[in-house]
Amino acid sequence: MFKLTRRQTIQTLLAAAPVAAVIDAFLIEPNLLSVTRREITLPRLPSELDGFTIAQLSDFHYKPDKDHDLMVKAVHAVNAENVDFIALTGDYVTDDSAVITPLMEHLSQLQSKHGIAASMGNHDGWTHSGDYYRKIFTKAGIPFLINQNTELNIKGTRLHIAGTDYVWLGSPDPAKTLKGIPANSPVIALVHEPDYFDTMRAIRDIDLQLSGHTHGGQCRVPLIGYAPVKVKYGENYVYGHYQEANSQLFISRGIGTSGMRVRFACAPEIAILTLRCAI
Repeated sequence: MFKLTRRQTIQTLLAAAPVAAVIDAFLIEPNLLSVTRREITLPRLPSELDGFTIAQLSDFHYKPDKDHDLMVKAVHAVNAENVDFIALTGDYVTDDSAVITPLMEHLSQLQSKHGIAASMGNHDGWTHSGDYYRKIFTKAGIPFLINQNTELNIKGTRLHIAGTDYVWLGSPDPAKTLKGIPANSPVIALVHEPDYFDTMRAIRDIDLQLSGHTHGGQCRVPLIGYAPVKVKYGENYVYGHYQEANSQLFISRGIGTSGMRVRFACAPEIAILTLRCAI
């Protein structure tokens, strides 16, 4: 029987590793939906809202011929969580606005206790007008916030949801977006591009900004989590949870892909965020 020496075994494994990585990145990981769970403490959150859950979905870049099964899994996973609220933070399409129609067949099946809200992504804005998307989302019963805010009333306790226009060649207006929200009221801001966080918090404290745009890097270095490729307006904040003074930010890895349909050490993500009040 032929037997490999230890050195030959190591050499074989090293030679096979790049092939395995390519197979994973192109064929496996783009379809490997993950659920990330985070608890985020918001000092101004009323005690009545302690434990309030948000499902964030972002960066769909929907391709009907490739992403149908992934979206079926995503909708099933979110609905199984029975969350309080769902936030959709942009880039529903890549360069074809027509795919919003089959994507809405999935998004219209999402369920939560206190509603859903959506905001624009840069690819959406590059492809069609905000009014185009707002009409489609509104028809599905989903508020589409472009430099606007809305109020959730949960058993008499208020929580404001605000959404800007996309930043990259769009017309974001943070003052307009936050207009009318009382200074002491907690606000969740939906802003596609995470680096706009610093502009938003210059207007007022943002209890929590939810962003996407970066795809978490889309391909990351394993173990250390480094993202070698960064995108405009996603260079300072790439993935995960950040805090600056009294404002906080969470960035999702998103569900879809732009450019090549490839992910490595950065699987598609649904984020389940549980809000906690300060003790």
